Amino acid sequence: MSDTTFLQKTLAGETAMGLPYCLSHGTAVQVLDEGVIRFEPSDATQSVLDLVISCGIHGNETAPVELVEQLIERIFAHQLRVKSRVLFIFGNVAALRMGQRFVEEDMNRLFNRSPEVDDGMEKRRAMMLEMHVGRFFSSSDAQCKPRFHYDLHTAIHGSLIEKFAIYPLPKPGCSFSATEIARLSLAGVDTVLLQSTQSSTFSFSSNHRYDAQAFTIELGSARPFGQNQSIDLSKMDAYLSALIQGELPVPELVPPQVQIFRVSREIPKTSHDFKFAIDGKTDNFTPLAKGLTLAVDAGVPFVITEDDARIIFPNPEVPPGQRAGLVIVPARDFLAQV
Repeated sequence: MSDTTFLQKTLAGETAMGLPYCLSHGTAVQVLDEGVIRFEPSDATQSVLDLVISCGIHGNETAPVELVEQLIERIFAHQLRVKSRVLFIFGNVAALRMGQRFVEEDMNRLFNRSPEVDDGMEKRRAMMLEMHVGRFFSSSDAQCKPRFHYDLHTAIHGSLIEKFAIYPLPKPGCSFSATEIARLSLAGVDTVLLQSTQSSTFSFSSNHRYDAQAFTIELGSARPFGQNQSIDLSKMDAYLSALIQGELPVPELVPPQVQIFRVSREIPKTSHDFKFAIDGKTDNFTPLAKGLTLAVDAGVPFVITEDDARIIFPNPEVPPGQRAGLVIVPARDFLAQV
């Protein structure tokens, strides 16, 4: 194995599409694009599942990037035996090099769209990543194999709950899966937010286009490379390592400590006159009192009418036309059904 990791080569601009080759223990490898690499068992027909692990869609969210780097290097070092087809993606490589959330625009709001002539760098990259995921899933030898996509992130600022997942709205006729929520708990993620609308995120794209069990997973807060020691990702590491090695757990019940929320409303920003009544850096999952005027936008108040409401992803700096946050509430109905 080289002394230089795949991530280091990616950041140095030394990865691009290459011919497939095999490691000494038989695992097939191919670099498909800058920061995109696929591993398969020597006999791909024996693979247990198809797994996409992405990170770095925002360039300042480095804890998941370091985790994925370690997983890749352990495969190269023969410390992980590949029994599943696995696609690893370092998403916004240009932003990772700069240590910034994005270069031109937020990439995780650029999926599920049609190309346009004046598309910028991040829009083009998002479409290329969707193409790689589509080719990966469509090239599976058996369409009935389980498909997973875990898009790993960290929150833009603090959170009262360190690790949580966003579960994309299922396709018509489908439903949220208690089994998948229980699997997340094995990975150390005990809080799940059920989306109520379609989305422009990477995980929503994989769910709706390719029928993958897909999640956006937040793992602590954004920090520079080398400053993530306080974030315990040992359970996530163990869970993803097991999937790579073909071990798919089938938990019977959602553990009692799991909290499930649903999106009640988006907080729209329609003008430059938008103002929050709270600090724009308020922690995720901060409770909101019923009757509170949370924001005022061009003279129109946004009032909290829900019981047990909390805020997530507050960001008053987004451009007009985007959401400035989400109001969430406990998903008691879902918990009762489980």
